[in-house]
Order: sequence, then C-alpha cells, then structure tokens
Amino acid sequence: MGLPSVAIVILNWNGKNFLQQFLPSVLKTTYANHKIIVADNASTDDSVFFLQEDYPQVQLIFLQENFGYAKGYNQALKQVEADYFVLLNSDVEVTPTWVEPVIELLESDKAAACCQPKILSYHQKQNFEYAGAAGGWIDAYGYPFARGRIFDVCEADEGQYNVNQKIFWASGAALFIRRQVFEQLNGLDETFFAHMEEIDLCWRAQLAGHIIYCCPQSVVYHVGGGTLPQGNSRKTFLNYRNNQIMLAKNLPLHQALYKIPWRMALDQISGLRILLTGQAGYFFAVVKAHLSFLSWLFTHNLNWKPVRKKKITSLNGVYKGNIVFAYFIKKKNKFSQVILSGKE
Repeated sequence: MGLPSVAIVILNWNGKNFLQQFLPSVLKTTYANHKIIVADNASTDDSVFFLQEDYPQVQLIFLQENFGYAKGYNQALKQVEADYFVLLNSDVEVTPTWVEPVIELLESDKAAACCQPKILSYHQKQNFEYAGAAGGWIDAYGYPFARGRIFDVCEADEGQYNVNQKIFWASGAALFIRRQVFEQLNGLDETFFAHMEEIDLCWRAQLAGHIIYCCPQSVVYHVGGGTLPQGNSRKTFLNYRNNQIMLAKNLPLHQALYKIPWRMALDQISGLRILLTGQAGYFFAVVKAHLSFLSWLFTHNLNWKPVRKKKITSLNGVYKGNIVFAYFIKKKNKFSQVILSGKE
C-alpha cells in the first residue's frame, strides 16, 4: 500500500509578496506523494500572473470572489482529490520534512482527524508564534489559547512541548485534516468568513468522536500578526462574533445558557476598557459583534450539528478554569503555569 496522498492548498488573496517569499520553501517539501495547489480568492493584484509565469507546476484554482477563509477553502477543496488536505497560510515558511511526521502520526491513530505542526515565529525563530504555537486549548468560557502562547505572551521554544499531544484545536495556519472527516463535518462554517473557524471545525470533530493532535517533530515558521491591529474593527468584529457563534453551536444547552451571557459581559468589560484608551472603534466593533450574534441566534437553524459522542468535559485540551482570571489576576503567562494550577 502506497503513501497517502496529500494536497497542500494555499488560499491566496492579493498575496503575491508572500507567495514570492514562501512558496519556494513549500516546493522543497520532500514527502513523496503530495501536490501543491493555490486557490485564488479573486485577487486584484498580479499574484495569479506571477504564479502562471514563475510556477507553472503549481495547480491553480480560481474562485469567483473573495469568499474569505472558510467559504474559500470549502469551495476550493470540493475540487481537490487527496487522502489528506493541508490548509496552509501563504505567510508560512515550511521545513523540507514537515509533512512526513504528521502523516505518520495521523496514520498511526485512525481516530485522529486533524493535526498541526509546531508553529514558530518567522521573525523570532526561537519563539512560538501566536496562531497555534504548540497546539490550541480552550478554557471553560470559550477563550482560546495555546501551548506556548497565553494571550499576547509567546514563550521561547526550549523543547518543553516536543511530545506529540492531543489538543483542542489545530491552527488554521497549517492545518492537516483527513478529507473524509472534512466532508463528514461539511467543511468550515461559512458564516464565520474568517477567524475562529478552525477552532469550530476541531470542536465539531471532537464532538463527532475524533482526536486533534499537535506534532512538534514537524516545524513551520509563521509571519502572522499576533495581536489585533489597532483600528482593525472588522477583525475585532469577526473574532468576537464568531466566538459567540461557536459557543452557541457546540456547548451543551445547559452550559450555553449561563456561559454565553457571562462571556458577553466579559467582552463588554474588555470593550469598555479599550474605549477608555480612546479606541472607540474597538468598543463599537464589540457591540456590533454581539448584535450580529443575537441576530444569528434567532434566525439560524442549528439542527445540522453533529451527533455528540462525548460530554464537553471529556474533550481534549479543555482548561476547566478561566484563562482571563489566571492571566490577569493570578499573573500566569505560561501554559505550564496555567495547567499546573490544577484546573486542567
């Protein structure tokens, strides 16, 4: 039996500079049975022309408009045949052997659905990168964090997370997923457009009985952005709205009834705190996000949710405490400090 087929799919929108910088590293991938595809979200720069001229060996998929991350990948992956999909950001530098250890891990555990590499910072290569680090976790109230990254604090990589680990969510910057599972879950939730959709996907995968992993023997370097850019109200809106939608979709009803109002209150406190610094756009983005979530809540049918096979407390990568309290009040800014607090 041959090696499983792997499709590395890069979603591009006006990303010529990133493609110029990082596509050469992807082309050095040593895994024998892989193909590289760029799905273009109706770019208005000359990135498509650049690819056609300089990298004719890279397959191109053309999308009619900028569908965002979620719908863009859903549309693109309908046109891709492979045993495994890799959703790879265009601003990621990969190492030549980054695919082999992940596929080996996924093949060794048939319950495994998704996996991410260890994600380090492109600009500070000894540090973990914000978007995923060494694997995503979530707290009891839906705040995501990662092994190696708590809020804006990214740890130095000293080998402390170098063991394969079951996690809650795998980063969308470099997400490996079985094609059959992606299709079983009906792909990414297109309501999200961008932000949080990979966490929602992994949550649904776990509820359907699958396992999510981080494989630190695979290493990539992500440019990313880390904290929200100041004044980017669209990004703030999506993060807050999508987090609420994710909680409503995936929490058991008895937990959602009290956790969602509590989260909304914490969000408003956060917005008011930022408002006092003069960033009115941030505050109004939070308010708009909550109004949009309430509109979604009362107009969408949630009957499509997968059948739950586990209780929420049994899922991997769930911190039973409040990461906001641990970080801001107890001053714990490393993953190991949070977990050793005994509430994991």
